[in-house]
Amino acid sequence: MRRTAIRSAVLALLLTLAAPAGVFGAASLADFNQAVENAAAHNRVALGYLRTGNTDLATLELERLRGAWGTVVATFGKDRPDAFAPELFTTTLTDISTRLVTADMMLSSGRAEAAETALAGVRDALSNLRRKSGVAVLADCVLDASGAMAALGALDRQPLAWSPALTADMAAKAQAYRATVQRCDGMAAPEVKTSPEFRRLIDGIAASLDLVAKSIETRDGDLFHRIVIELRSYDNLLAFRFG
Repeated sequence: MRRTAIRSAVLALLLTLAAPAGVFGAASLADFNQAVENAAAHNRVALGYLRTGNTDLATLELERLRGAWGTVVATFGKDRPDAFAPELFTTTLTDISTRLVTADMMLSSGRAEAAETALAGVRDALSNLRRKSGVAVLADCVLDASGAMAALGALDRQPLAWSPALTADMAAKAQAYRATVQRCDGMAAPEVKTSPEFRRLIDGIAASLDLVAKSIETRDGDLFHRIVIELRSYDNLLAFRFG
């Protein structure tokens, strides 16, 4: 029954997008971004539940995600902001709606890992739409920060073989991560930037990065390892809440 209902929702989306166009470009980009963020917030929570093996709560969150995404489609499906090219916009909306169908079917059949892959694709599709359209939002900056953190964390191969090349690479990747996090801090909305949760994560990352120079100076591989563990924790929380 649920699968049939979701397939019907996707069919309705396709019919909506195929209908004669109205007046495009009238929709507010800010309103679109907020509606998408409302859906993305549910997507992040659902992914979090799947990663911890809580499929029952993930299913409930997926229901909320579908409702929020339905609002995006109903509001902007025929009234896209003019920042987005028509073909890319339509393709993205259809792709995400299909991924939600896939996630629901995978969860219903007990394939939580496949459902997680489908929902991760939702995040990537939205990021691709915005990046190709020159639309900058905090969520995409947080994804950039996660990439920079992964590059730094990849250097934590114990025991560290200290060398001038390694220390230079560590310093450069730590600075790249710092610069990206600072960019995220700078573009956050005032209510986000000043929130205790966001400040704890951003300031915590900065404090941990300050210790990288000490680990390099003292050639302390154990310290660097502990710093990476701490940074990964902050990075995961930042992505879970704002990415």
